[in-house]
Amino acid sequence: MPLRLLPSTLVDRIAAGEVVERPAAALKEIVENALDAGATRVEIVIDGGGRRLMRVTDDGCGMSAEELALAVERHATSKLDGEDLLAIATLGFRGEALPSIGSVARLSITSRPKGAESAHEIRVEGGVKAPVRPAALGFGTRVEVRDLFFATPARLKFLKSERAETAAAVDAVKRLALARPEVGFTLVTDDRPPITWPARARDRDGRRARIADILGQEAGGNALDVEGLREGARLSGLAGLPTYSKANSLSQYLFVNGRPVRDKVLIGAIRAAYADLLPSDRHPVTALFLDLDPREVDVNVHPAKTEVRFRDAGNIRALIVRTLTDALTSGIPRTASTTADRLAQFARPDFATGYRPEARPGNYDWTRSWAAPGEGMDAAAPPDGGFGEASARFDFDASGGEVGGEGSFGGELGLALAPSADARANIGPAAPELMERPLGAARAQLHETYIIAQTRDGVVVVDQHAAHERIVYEKLKAAMARDGLGRQMLLVPLVVELDPSEAARLTERADALEKLGLVIEPFGPGALLVREVPALLGNADVPALVRELAEHAAEWDDALPLERRLLHIAATMACHGSVRAGRRLRVEEMNALLREMEETPNAAQCNHGRPTFVTLALADIERLFARR
Repeated sequence: MPLRLLPSTLVDRIAAGEVVERPAAALKEIVENALDAGATRVEIVIDGGGRRLMRVTDDGCGMSAEELALAVERHATSKLDGEDLLAIATLGFRGEALPSIGSVARLSITSRPKGAESAHEIRVEGGVKAPVRPAALGFGTRVEVRDLFFATPARLKFLKSERAETAAAVDAVKRLALARPEVGFTLVTDDRPPITWPARARDRDGRRARIADILGQEAGGNALDVEGLREGARLSGLAGLPTYSKANSLSQYLFVNGRPVRDKVLIGAIRAAYADLLPSDRHPVTALFLDLDPREVDVNVHPAKTEVRFRDAGNIRALIVRTLTDALTSGIPRTASTTADRLAQFARPDFATGYRPEARPGNYDWTRSWAAPGEGMDAAAPPDGGFGEASARFDFDASGGEVGGEGSFGGELGLALAPSADARANIGPAAPELMERPLGAARAQLHETYIIAQTRDGVVVVDQHAAHERIVYEKLKAAMARDGLGRQMLLVPLVVELDPSEAARLTERADALEKLGLVIEPFGPGALLVREVPALLGNADVPALVRELAEHAAEWDDALPLERRLLHIAATMACHGSVRAGRRLRVEEMNALLREMEETPNAAQCNHGRPTFVTLALADIERLFARR
């Protein structure tokens, strides 16, 4: 086959395959052009998922007739000063988007510069350009794309449903709207009412308001401000609380010098920062803005400009991990505030009408599960000693036995955690100084699992096991980082029977376990001998701990850094060394646990990513009962 030059129309269609892979990609290019033109208002209309129609109207600087003719030529751009490809301060400069779109669709561009007497229009259909002609339009530019891929019908087969393509186009607009809070956006689609995002100030408050506009008030209210600087790179934005997470990473909005990106370095750094706070199948909600010298990042590595390459990726990763870690661990503990959903559960008809199911096994009688201040339990105590049928299922010895003794985890925390006679809080009123604390004053224990605390303006419900699990875990980490964990030798070594393969896996990792204070050695086929345990764990159920470690040993990939493997082990140990659900606590013990939580990093969620407490504002409770 002889060598030949391809026709220009075919060249444009090949380029379109790289730039315009779906309607959302074309829409993104057009909206970026509007923003680079200095628009303060952008109106977007989408029909048929963008395949039938996409129209973008802006009030930017506009183009003259001569510039319109150049706008649809390949490699024509107004976004690059000089020939320095590294000094890029705009959202794009390739000059391929409009001619590529025109080669596979029916494209019309109408524009009028400020101060011009009239507007002009140019049309491109399937790569064929029509002459520029006069038109009617106010100041700004209108770009209209109809019948996308009509010139390349094979591409239509690869498009998803109209609903899916519309969702992708809306997501592209959301990302650009987040990047430019000072620009007002109006979005009209064929399957939902028009959406308007008003212009906001270009500062922290304006950015938070725009995030709330687009992602919802709940997202804005459950995010922390992020601010960090490292070697000339600056990170800012919002990071969602660990307890406000999603099942996928689509709610992670990342921007580099104002450009929306999906970069592996950034996503990996976010994952690393939340690794100790989220389960592996959950993803945080973030809106992070990275600003650095344009020469330190290459934005030209992908035709669609969705990926970037950093000159010093290690510095960027360290900046993100450190900044997010500082934001998540500083301040008082917070959990996601989805109060309305929780209150809706209380407003069920059975509560509203006073109906209460009869108490029976498996259906706990809440009237017997707690005592309010001033109400004794002796008179109403059931024959089992006050714990009720549901509580009788808990094995207190298996959950830690006598936990207030010397060397136990209760002793390490300064808590005397021996079971008490009842679940009463103080008969008198709560101490005012405690009610001013972030987690308030303990007033009662519900179901021997949840601590009820009162603050000045609300109620806090604490999961005692999850909260203490995080406390123990953080103490394990701190001790490991400081000078290693103290070990407690068992008077009589324990023999734990395991599956032979599990015992072998755990034996291979004996060195890592020893760093955390757990000393084991093989003891015949399928058995291990436990000689020493971490002192922080006290009287934890050691055989159960070893069996769980053995079950998870296969997940400790050798490729995983030693530190991460150790933290996995520490998390399992913390779970077994914590106050178990079903243990009755005195008011002093409950208050001590609340104070420990206030001083512990990441205390708002346990090692598995579940919330350790929820807060109900007094105002919301009053609304539930029609008091306001």
